[in-house]
Formats: sequence, C-alpha cells, structure tokens
Amino acid sequence: MALDPNDYDISELGPEIQDVEDVDELEDILETEKAGKDRAGAKQLIQSRIEKFREDEAEDREDLDPTEMSPADLANELQNIDSVERLEELIEREEAGEDRDSVKRLVQKRIDSIQGSGERDEEIERVPPEEKYPELDHPTADKQYVETLEGGTYEDMWVFCETKDGDLLDVSREMLGKARRLMDGYNEEYDSDERVVAVLLEDEVGDLADESIACGADVVVYQDDPELQRFRHRPYAELFSAMARAGGELDVEPDAGDSSWRDYDEPRYVLFPATNNGRDLSAQVQGELDSGLASDCSGLYIDDTVISNPAKTGREGEKKQFERVLHMKRPDFSGFEYSTILCLDNPTREFHPQGASVIPGSFEVPDPDYDREGEVYEYDFDLPEEWFQVEVTEYDELDSGVDLTGHDVVVALGRGIGDDPTEGMELGLELTNAFEDAAMGITRGIVTSSYDFDGHVEQYASEERQIGETGQVVEPKLYVAAGISGAVQHKVGMDESDTIVSINTNPEADIRDFSDYFVEGDLFEVLPVLTEALENGELDVEELAATGGASDD
Repeated sequence: MALDPNDYDISELGPEIQDVEDVDELEDILETEKAGKDRAGAKQLIQSRIEKFREDEAEDREDLDPTEMSPADLANELQNIDSVERLEELIEREEAGEDRDSVKRLVQKRIDSIQGSGERDEEIERVPPEEKYPELDHPTADKQYVETLEGGTYEDMWVFCETKDGDLLDVSREMLGKARRLMDGYNEEYDSDERVVAVLLEDEVGDLADESIACGADVVVYQDDPELQRFRHRPYAELFSAMARAGGELDVEPDAGDSSWRDYDEPRYVLFPATNNGRDLSAQVQGELDSGLASDCSGLYIDDTVISNPAKTGREGEKKQFERVLHMKRPDFSGFEYSTILCLDNPTREFHPQGASVIPGSFEVPDPDYDREGEVYEYDFDLPEEWFQVEVTEYDELDSGVDLTGHDVVVALGRGIGDDPTEGMELGLELTNAFEDAAMGITRGIVTSSYDFDGHVEQYASEERQIGETGQVVEPKLYVAAGISGAVQHKVGMDESDTIVSINTNPEADIRDFSDYFVEGDLFEVLPVLTEALENGELDVEELAATGGASDD
C-alpha cells in the first residue's frame, strides 16, 4: 500500500519518497496528499519525483529503433518525444531500414504537431503593463538605463572573475573551467567557434590575464583603476554592462577601448559567482541588460528544448523549439530535488544574455594550462565622480566566518536534534571538544528551521556552519553525522571524508548507504557515550549497543 504523505512533515516526506520508484505509486501518493492536507510544498516534492522518472524514461527513448517496432507501438512512444531533431533521426533510421511509409507519416505528423502551423491558433494580444493598468505606478517605465534589443546578435560566454587583493577567487577559476567545457561542447554541437570571455575589474587586475587564459578563457577584457580596488555596486555594474554592449549596435563609448575583437550586440551567456558581491552584481547587470537571472546554480548545461508555454510561443496550444539554451540547475526548497531554470525569448522581448550565478564549490578548479593562447583587451571607461560619492577613510575587515575545512574531525548535526534543539547542540559541542582537532557543522535543515535555541548555543545554528551543496565542502579524516537523513545536497558536501560514522533512529535513512559505520539509535543517547569513550580512552560497547545498535556497512 502506498505511504500516506499526510503522516509526515514536508522535511520528512522527502527522504521517504526517495525509495519509491513506481510512477503509479507516486501518483497515488500525490492524490492522497491532495485529498488530505493538500500542502503546496508536499505536492511539489512528489511531482518533482514523478518528473524525475519521466525524464529517465525519456532518456531511455534515445535508443528507440523504429525498425524493431510496429506502427502502433511506435505511435505510443512518439507522444513522449518532443525533440524535432530526435524525430528527424527516427525518420532517417526508418529510411535506412524498413522504409515504411506508414511509420514515416507517423513521425512526420508528430513533428508537425510539435512545430505547429499556427493557422488554427489565435495569436495572444500583448498589451504593455502601463496601458493595461494605467491606474498603477510603473517605475520600470522610467528605467532609462535599460536598452532592449530586437533581432540582436549574441555570441560567447562571459564570466565575471571576482578578485580579492589582486588574486582570483577559487570560484572564478571554477567558472572559467566550467565555461571552457561548456563552450567546447557547444562549438562541437553547433559547428561554431564561440569563446569564453573573462571580465576583470579591480586595481592592477590586468596581471591576472595570463592566469585567466590558463584556466580556460579565450579573451580577457579588463579595466584597471585604483577606484575599483573595493567593490562598489554602481561602477562595477556600469562597467560590466558597458563592456558587454561595446562593439555592437549599442556601442555607448567607442573610445573606451578596442572592441574590434567582437561584432555582436551582447553576450549569449554570462556567469557570476554566487558570492555576496557576485549576487549583487549579477542582478544589477542582468537588469541593465534587460534579461533574467538564475541565482545560486550548481549545475549548467547547454541544449535545445521544446516549450509549449504561450507566453513564450505567442500562441495557445503551440509548441516551439528553442536552440542553444543554457539550462541552469539549482536546489529547490525541498532540499531533495533540483529545479532547472531557463531564460527564453518571447515574441515581444529578447532575453539575452542568459545569466546565472554559480555556488562556489560546484565545479572543479581546473589545472591551469599556461601554454594556452588568448587575447587581452584593456578598457578605459570614464568613472564619473557621482559613482564614488562616499569615501572610505578607514575600515575593519570582518571575520571571514567559520571555516570547517582543514580539521581532522567534523561533527555534523541535523534535524534529529529537533526534540530538544539546545540539548542536541550542547551534546554535539561536547563531542567536538573531546577531539583534539575538530569543528562542528550543521545541515541546511537546521539553518532553515524554526528551532528555538538558548542564547549560549544560538550562534552555532547560523548559515556559516552549513555543510552541503549550498554551504561548505569538507573532507576530514572522520565525519560524524548525527540525526542527518542524507539528502543529496548534504552528501556532496561531505562524501569525500575518509571515514563516515552516522547516527540515526531510522535504519533505512539514506545516509546509511554512504556511511562506513552506522549506529541505529537516538543521538541524545549515543553522543554522550561517544564523548565519554573519547575522554576515558575506552568505548563501552555494551552501553553503545543499549542505545540501539551499530553496524559495519
């Protein structure tokens, strides 16, 4: 019998449905939720699981061979294929094999259905918001800095390379390496020759051009200025946007630098780091370039896609294929699934560059290749005084936060402390302090919870201690996970640990699958036993067994 989602909190439901691999059963669970609590978050979580299996089924269809199928069987499979390119491949495969007219007509009919003639559908009338709702204020109508394009030309992937004290941040190197791989695949797929462009803004930042090229850039554009030594919102946004436009039809300052290396209006794609400065800059730049932004992404790929949303196709009931789309993956609010964000044109607006900010640690730092060749161009845009109305005469550098990396041991706490959050945190700290070189981390579940901590431990529940995809990545010799279910976002932050010991009351918890040792028990009982064993230098196995049990996985 399918599980009843109404028996679980949303945070508990995610791990439970990870073991359900039957779409029909998931559909039943979804209907049970709708008939019960009807929670939006729970329905989205179940639907995401259903869609995952449908995507897997779609991947299985890539090996579909029409010559081995009857027309009736093929007709059923065709309804699940939305790629015109894939369908055309099926026709070619049929022509090279059985060459049945009935089969080719079926496939061609599916292609016509996807592409749509548009003759039967009424075009959607689009009215500007200022005309549709004249009684409302429309501040966006006064955005004089926004310059829209129609029929624009777009090329290359631009990467904003954030720096500090004259050095590239690791996330900048990560993005350059990922951009290099993306554009290599792009050029092969689309028979093109588009480039990776690194953007550098700071004082004496031109010295980093060689390293940027070694990490994957084909072109480096930069501006040096002492005023840029400290990140400031307006000058950085204005300069990046001006560089992005220079050389195309929107050339705003032709004498600012040599833009002969490009002849397009704006970049096709842009990447920013999901740091404090990068998040700020990405939103401002994409607003000024009149496009959209997917923030805090951890996965990127480029592919064609078919969309039926009338806001994008312009007609009800019509499907349209978009090419060269940057698919931007980010964790959704459940913590157990991903959402993929697309930035697509619609019939009345072009959304370029397609932009994303990237979570630090999402990609590997590339090994620099200093034999790579590239082009370097310096810009010299004017920096108006009004951009620098505030002068910084003295400052203190804030603590960089809690660094959980580099320790021999990391003790991590999850939602299992929920019965008594303060005591759970205290027990975690006691175990941490019993080691010579250890630090304590937490999961996103604690960061986003509404747990009420006493003041003396409240500081340990802050986001700076979060481990996982949207937090820190640790690789200690010993990782102790107490009360953690094992969501994939947490797993990527700690699964390179040498030895993983997990403690959980649920013997089927996902974390057991990637633990070296699993203790089935309540952390409120197990942690004191482990702390005492460290302090005394001897583990009382009988006492540990009395808490629930342990296994060697």
